[in-house]
Amino acid sequence: MSETVSLRGKKRTHTCGELRAKDINEVVTLNGWVDGRRDLGGMIFIDLRDRYGKTQVVFAPQHNQAVYQIAKQLRNEDVIAAVGKVERRPDGTENKSMPTGEVEVLGDDLLILNEAETPPFPIEDVIDTSEELRLKYRYLDLRRHQMQSNLQVRHRMAQTVRRYLDSLGFLEIETPFLMKSTPEGARDYLVPSRIHHGKFYALPQSPQTYKQILMVAGYDRYFQIVKCFRDEDLRADRQPEFTQIDIEMSFVLEEDIYRMAEGLVKTLFKEVKGVDITTPLPRMSYEEAMTRYGSDKPDLRFGLEIENVTELLKGSQFKVFESGIEAGNLICGMNLKGQAGVSRKQVDELTELAKSCGAAGLVYFKVGADSLDSPTAKYFSNEQLNGLRAKFSTQTGDLILVVTQPAKQIFGTLGLFRLELAKRFSLVDQDKDSLLWVTEFPLFEWSDDERRFAAMHHPFTSPKDEDVAIIDEGLAEQKTKKRWASDNPIGSVHARAYDLVWNGNEIAGGSIRIFQPGLQQKMFNCLGISEDEAQKKFGFLLEAFKYGAPPHGGIAFGFDRLVMLFTGSKSIRDVIAFPKTSSAMSLMDEAPNEVSREQLMELHLKVI
Repeated sequence: MSETVSLRGKKRTHTCGELRAKDINEVVTLNGWVDGRRDLGGMIFIDLRDRYGKTQVVFAPQHNQAVYQIAKQLRNEDVIAAVGKVERRPDGTENKSMPTGEVEVLGDDLLILNEAETPPFPIEDVIDTSEELRLKYRYLDLRRHQMQSNLQVRHRMAQTVRRYLDSLGFLEIETPFLMKSTPEGARDYLVPSRIHHGKFYALPQSPQTYKQILMVAGYDRYFQIVKCFRDEDLRADRQPEFTQIDIEMSFVLEEDIYRMAEGLVKTLFKEVKGVDITTPLPRMSYEEAMTRYGSDKPDLRFGLEIENVTELLKGSQFKVFESGIEAGNLICGMNLKGQAGVSRKQVDELTELAKSCGAAGLVYFKVGADSLDSPTAKYFSNEQLNGLRAKFSTQTGDLILVVTQPAKQIFGTLGLFRLELAKRFSLVDQDKDSLLWVTEFPLFEWSDDERRFAAMHHPFTSPKDEDVAIIDEGLAEQKTKKRWASDNPIGSVHARAYDLVWNGNEIAGGSIRIFQPGLQQKMFNCLGISEDEAQKKFGFLLEAFKYGAPPHGGIAFGFDRLVMLFTGSKSIRDVIAFPKTSSAMSLMDEAPNEVSREQLMELHLKVI
């Protein structure tokens, strides 16, 4: 084949997913990749593929011997141009699984534009190959229909977001990628400056400070579909660079944010899934979510609610519980409905499962018609056993599972255990969508390692108005004792923060922001950020607040995760064109990689 082969007048007239019965007798030109070749009875059938679909092209020696001979050379993934007349497929040979399956193209001319080597894995929806190989040959993986469908959904969702927000008067404003390094909870990616020796830019973890500056500047409705960067340890659903729908509004309260965000979600569900969701969405406080479901992003598609039975079981003869209560532990559990028939082996497996979630052990009660069956039942009074039946709303055949642990651990442990039980016993209704707001988060969380409070969200989140006095009380106590302690009053301060949860996944989070310099400095004081340090890191924002900052708040949707959920994908890597591995590597282009000594010298850097 000549190195200079081009379309030579064979530019496509139709895509490979376009032809229908209405096009019969029309002469068309198709361009695409050979998806499959079948040589049957002296005729060659080609499935020609592009991102729009597939069309069958037939080459017959009696119709055109020369073109037939060229077709015999074709291999999968060759890039070709095929010219021919559209014909109806013979009766009984239609392919109802293909939109173009009623017709085929009888090949009059064929041009091989580029020959392909045998790919390292088949270009099919279901393939038995490692993700590492798929990522190394991402350009081949992206040819697969499922991947193309995912990215098409991603595109439609981005356009839907833009149309919806534009209709509400939002402006899409870009913010810089090269910014000042500011503490926002994760490690910054740093970019050395060649011009300003010894100084660095940071890639933004979010446009947080810029969007607040835009509010000060009077752009009261801002949004951006924006890349963010965090140099942190990764998980299956995290990437070092990710995309979020960033939204900020001035002169608003929480209700305004809820209404706008619910409208966006409702629009996406309707346009992408064809589903009407009911709004307003239900709401649940952080405390309720943690104590009922053991998670601040509860999956409500199944039950298994956590019940606290500490008071009920006080004074029992069961030493494990009694010693735990004396140490300040709680006793909590769940009702695994209809599973009283589990075997002793299965109980042992459930105990090991509970331990893997953080529990020290597991106590069980099988619910009979008039009794609770358990090796530990003899240690409890009839009043306590009947109380358990009532507390867990049991029916005959249910299985009560109970653990004891310190209060700050037990709900997280049972939250993990709850999810594992749901998987093991297939409790999740996969056809159901559960959306809710989680609200009233703590403003601060205590770090045992650092012996200080940190911001649960970020340092610009506003406390509830009625809790500002508690901050003053806490700062006064810290000043007197000259140290922070976990029982400081500020631990009880609530934030004007909110998360949007879908089927156990946080899909958006935001808050009403601090907009007054004095309150912002109090927040910094609680976080151990001195006035000098605050000026050094956030001086531009604090200065801006002095010139008439409006009340404002916002929300950010995790766009990658949102697309993952809408497409039913198992990983966000399947909805990002060129993702990184869990070790932040790009296997296709081998980034990150070494750079030349000359490049390092320009930046006055040395690798040690």
